[in-house]
Amino acid sequence: MIKKLLSMLFLGILISGCAATDAEYLPRYQEPRYASEEPIQLKVRDIKISSEFMPTFVRPHVEHLFPVSIEKAAKLWAEDRLKAVDYSTNRIAEVIIKDASVTETVEPGSNQIFINDRVRYRAHLVVTIKITDPENLSQASTNVDAWRELTIPDNTDIAEKEQYWNGMVRKLFDEFNTKMTTNIYQYLNMYVVNKPLTPTYY
Repeated sequence: MIKKLLSMLFLGILISGCAATDAEYLPRYQEPRYASEEPIQLKVRDIKISSEFMPTFVRPHVEHLFPVSIEKAAKLWAEDRLKAVDYSTNRIAEVIIKDASVTETVEPGSNQIFINDRVRYRAHLVVTIKITDPENLSQASTNVDAWRELTIPDNTDIAEKEQYWNGMVRKLFDEFNTKMTTNIYQYLNMYVVNKPLTPTYY
């Protein structure tokens, strides 16, 4: 009896040990960061980051299933790329996340055998940057509406799905970073300290 219990205990330890070992090798995804790029220095006293996006957690919205959060990534982008450098003014820069959603749409396969349904994912990011000068009663703003789409087979396993999703989010933010940087230098130029060496165009 004791021998049987010891065998069961050893088996339980072995199984839990394998599970822990497997977990160590699961991918760990992180939000894209842009701290390696020179921050855009704004002639403002403070930069406020907020979000108006309200996830529903109901399909077709699936952003909550993603291994990285588009909303969190947008906040981190603002922390990495924008810097307040004029503390003698009352000007405030606001970074407002309007949308950070992902939706899924099932695309039925054909009538042929072995042709699976496909799922299309659409990531949507809308961010507004607004600079307000209460002394001069003036305001300037710029907006970027960026999106990416991805279509994969319906029977793709979760580990591979997360890999695809992570790649889509990174491409979304690379595009957003380029567009928003261009917009800031073009539409908020008078509030930027470190101008680009060459003109930036679309």
